[in-house]
Amino acid sequence: MSTNNSQYTQKLITGEKAAGLIKPGDEVVYGGFILAPIYIDGFIAKRVQEKELSNNTFATMCFPGISQAVAADPKSEHLIYDNAFFSPGDRILHEMGLCNHIPSLFREIPTFFEFKYMTIDILYLRTTPIDDHGFFNFGLANTFIREMIDNTKILIVETNSTMPYCYGGLDEAIHISEVDYIVESDNSPIIATDPPPASDKDKIIADYLIKEIEDGSCLQLGIGGMPNALGALLAQSGVKDLGIHTEMLVDSVVDMYEAGCITNRNKDVFKGKIVYTFGFGSRKLYDFMDRNPACASYPVKIVNNPEVISQNKKVVSINNAIEADLFGQISSESKGHKHISGSGGQFDFVQGAYGSKGGKSFICMTSTYTDKEGNQHSRIVPQFSPGTGITVPRTMTQYVVTEYGIAQLKGKSTWKRAEALINIAHPDFRDELVKNAEAFNIWRPVNKKMD
Repeated sequence: MSTNNSQYTQKLITGEKAAGLIKPGDEVVYGGFILAPIYIDGFIAKRVQEKELSNNTFATMCFPGISQAVAADPKSEHLIYDNAFFSPGDRILHEMGLCNHIPSLFREIPTFFEFKYMTIDILYLRTTPIDDHGFFNFGLANTFIREMIDNTKILIVETNSTMPYCYGGLDEAIHISEVDYIVESDNSPIIATDPPPASDKDKIIADYLIKEIEDGSCLQLGIGGMPNALGALLAQSGVKDLGIHTEMLVDSVVDMYEAGCITNRNKDVFKGKIVYTFGFGSRKLYDFMDRNPACASYPVKIVNNPEVISQNKKVVSINNAIEADLFGQISSESKGHKHISGSGGQFDFVQGAYGSKGGKSFICMTSTYTDKEGNQHSRIVPQFSPGTGITVPRTMTQYVVTEYGIAQLKGKSTWKRAEALINIAHPDFRDELVKNAEAFNIWRPVNKKMD
């Protein structure tokens, strides 16, 4: 420990000095999700306000909140901000013209750094405090941190004592010998949020899904009210020996684990472990993840690799979407030019689940949404608005679920797909969707009458 202590003292600097390392023209990257350096970001914002930075690029993924540094440059005169997956704060910055999206499959982002498609001069990364063995643990996010570390010129860790210490199977920590500088933050609590309440429609959708989950299934759950409603139902259902292999660890997993539903015994890959690449949720979830040997974080290139996913039997992938068109294309990231999130790992798990023996991939959404003016709109649309990002192509979509039922699209022609999707659309919009299908030449008048 004496060697580690000596290195620690030599490498310890203030947040202000860490921010001062940025030179004009540098390409700066923040750790993604909870690993964003919130404390140092405040000092960088002061440099932006004082016009000390110029021609800088900042990049990250899903910043928790709003970056003070980016907000301090309201005309983008000093820095450009790029982001691979939008948080609610990033959406606000995007609407202000201050945030650009990096289209990407989550599992492929590590290659952006390996192939030098993205370069890093300075990497700022939030971690746990140093442990007794000289390691800084990445806590809630493993993702592609290793690839960023291997391809940066300067690495600065910002420690925070409220970060859970999370065990992993690979690349969940970094030794002090690889770190250039250390900043001890003010230890402000990391962001935590209770899961959104499930709506009545979410509960109906969850009830459809629970009938599709067998003993020994391996689950991937996305974020939102519906997955949490499903978790609550599963916890009371008597389903046994479930496994978890998911990109994002969410609160519903805790409820299922505590109810005894999750054992991970039947998994073929990482047997006995709840496997994930990042976690986000309530303090209850973080406490569950902290030093829990039942959980293991792995890099996204492993967790989201369809070939790895499909090695488990009976994989059930459950994700949300914004819209589906009549051909079965799925958008889960934008509506027209209004960007909302990103592709993330949805495509990865759709492909991986379908390749699994007995696997199923579900794209879930309520049949309608209500706009700010109180007008109701269908989420099943004839075609997407210009600029809408396609997250899952029609060739990949298996099941689409609304509160009106489940549409299975594999093996179906265009008119059979349209019929199946219209059958689970809200009744108020079905006639208009039929007219559009006829106009697109994907409707057959010999079809049986719609329910």
